[in-house]
Amino acid sequence: MNPLSRRSFVSRAVAGIAALGIVADSARPAHAQLVWKGSEWKLAEFNKLANNPASVKQLYDVSQIGGGVFLNNIKNSLNGLHYGFDVPQSELKVVAALHGAANMLNYRDAVWAKYRVGEWLNIIDPATGKPAVRNFFYPAKHPINAAAYAKSPDDLDSIYQDTSVQALQARGVKFLSCHTALEEQSRKLIKHFHLKQSPDEIVNDFLANLQPGVLVVAAMVAAIALLQSEGHYTYITA
Repeated sequence: MNPLSRRSFVSRAVAGIAALGIVADSARPAHAQLVWKGSEWKLAEFNKLANNPASVKQLYDVSQIGGGVFLNNIKNSLNGLHYGFDVPQSELKVVAALHGAANMLNYRDAVWAKYRVGEWLNIIDPATGKPAVRNFFYPAKHPINAAAYAKSPDDLDSIYQDTSVQALQARGVKFLSCHTALEEQSRKLIKHFHLKQSPDEIVNDFLANLQPGVLVVAAMVAAIALLQSEGHYTYITA
């Protein structure tokens, strides 16, 4: 059986663990609800990711932000595999599966400011010394252009030493966001800040501010299981 290609397998996967699905980068309004059902899935991008033909595939399971240490670990994986073990870039695929608090790194500054994400999660912006109102983990440190790639991997100003989400995406890392986590987080935000918006309003607000290139899956624990069992990604928890 071709992994993840037959709808019959998908149905069994749903029954066995949890719903799994994708929304494109804000291509259409997302209907916020606790569980995304099979009929609502957009699986093409996930299937492509799971069936990626790279010879070395790593999956980072990330639920805590931890100051962004996991981003440095991903950078080290890319550099070590390519430069230290001579694995061609075309044979590398790394996926960052973000859920829990780490899920917030998939979203733009607008919702970080509006919903006081830094204050809620106790994330201090190093530029201000105050609770972050921007997703400072996302932007690249320097322009991502030919000059950035031409620099030595030992150069701290090169893309090879940049641990930002944007730079890692440019190097081929795929970031995933968890819809279930987002639903749960919307309810926590309402309770924490006594917000008057409904969970659906908050979830849709976040989804409208999804960072470019991020895939939203219905349940990250399900996505991780399928990437391991069907995609044969090696598992790393961070």
